[in-house]
Amino acid sequence: MLHIGCHLSSSKGYAAMGAQALEIGADTFAFFTRNPRGGAAKAIDPSDAKKLTELADAHSFGKLVAHAPYTMNLCAASEDIRTFGREAMADDLKRMEFTPGNYYNFHPGCHVKQGADAGITLIAQQLDQVVAPEQSTTVLLETMAGKGTEIGRTFEELRQIIDRTELGSRLGVCLDTCHVWDAGYDIAGDLDGVLEKFDKIIGLDRLKAIHLNDSLNPCGAHKDRHARIGEGCIGAEALVRVINHKSLRGLPVILETPNDLDGYAREIEFLRHSYSEEA
Repeated sequence: MLHIGCHLSSSKGYAAMGAQALEIGADTFAFFTRNPRGGAAKAIDPSDAKKLTELADAHSFGKLVAHAPYTMNLCAASEDIRTFGREAMADDLKRMEFTPGNYYNFHPGCHVKQGADAGITLIAQQLDQVVAPEQSTTVLLETMAGKGTEIGRTFEELRQIIDRTELGSRLGVCLDTCHVWDAGYDIAGDLDGVLEKFDKIIGLDRLKAIHLNDSLNPCGAHKDRHARIGEGCIGAEALVRVINHKSLRGLPVILETPNDLDGYAREIEFLRHSYSEEA
């Protein structure tokens, strides 16, 4: 079964996001836990969160994929920035328990000339302070395009973060198609090879979600510029192969293409028609 959706605004609450997802043909979605540029999070109405959980159960939704603010940088050179990221994540993981059993996705961060190894160590240290064994939420490290000093441009870097944390069992990976393509992984020409490499280095059991995006850049550009499905260098045919791949079936697929809701509805419809239940 294809579980697919897009980013939705949480401004009107949880139940409103669920209803909006249904309106555009989605059965999962992503949302920011707080303003994507950071800051205080809006108080949660437990009854509103419960309505979303009931709606998701009634319509057989896939896992939801919450997204941390872009300003979070767990490996920043500045201790103040690391502290903000750690405290925001700790608060977010408490808030995630209002919709238990879902995913919390974040960008690993930029080491800002400290070096990748130092950045990886800092990320693991911050995670060890906020990830708890009793939480129901799985924290997802996102694959990154490798612009600037981003951590997560290779599968090896993500594996090192997992290995250096005490609660690696509570961690997974979100594979962003634009990001891995821009990082140099040819998912258009050799999807099987890329996934075999992922399995060897990280393990496909840790791959929990997909961000499905085309890219405006050639493979290996390290630029991270998303495009609508079929309007970039990866191409619609290759992205259809992603959603139909035997190793990726059942994972929540989140569109982050430059679209309004009508555009997302069209992409969701196209991808549902391109999905084979028998593959």
